[in-house]
Amino acid sequence: MMKNKPQRMCMGCNSKKDKQDLIRIVMNKDGEITIDKTGKLSGRGAYICDSLECLEKVIKTKRLERTFEIKIDNEIYENLRGVIIESNK
Repeated sequence: MMKNKPQRMCMGCNSKKDKQDLIRIVMNKDGEITIDKTGKLSGRGAYICDSLECLEKVIKTKRLERTFEIKIDNEIYENLRGVIIESNK
């Protein structure tokens, strides 16, 4: 029997994908936001497709800020942008 792959929803396009195909953004208990490349960091996770289109949508709608109920630093979006561009090379 095949093991079910965990599915998560992208905050940009709302489509469900395998967890490992998405980028995980995590907020720890101190309210620090990090990009979780391993998917193992503890804290509240949010997922986004590996696409700039979805990232732009998330930035525009402030979806991440609403999810984590915290002001998101531009630096985090820039880091995400970098991660996405890097992985799409």
